[in-house]
Amino acid sequence: MEEVIPEYGLIGQMMAQPGQRAALIAILSDGTDAMPGNMGYLIGEDSAKPDAIWIVEIWATKDAHTASLQLPAVQAAIRKGRPLIAGFGTRAEFVPVAKAPA
Repeated sequence: MEEVIPEYGLIGQMMAQPGQRAALIAILSDGTDAMPGNMGYLIGEDSAKPDAIWIVEIWATKDAHTASLQLPAVQAAIRKGRPLIAGFGTRAEFVPVAKAPA
């Protein structure tokens, strides 16, 4: 089996409405295992801001990420999560260059 090397990464900060961080994380986590081309999707709680989260995504290609935004499960999560989002913070796109040791 050929190893696929990711070509696209995305890191973003999202702020939940006050007290809604856990609910937003639950919505964003649901269905993320069925996104073609996704090689990693991690949500973390910001340790300094009680309503902020960080999302780290690793994709085979940028096109795979773009296509994922049209998936029914992703569209449903966006609709469900939108009222819980207060805003967005830092966002960065990157090219993964190294694999973490096993």
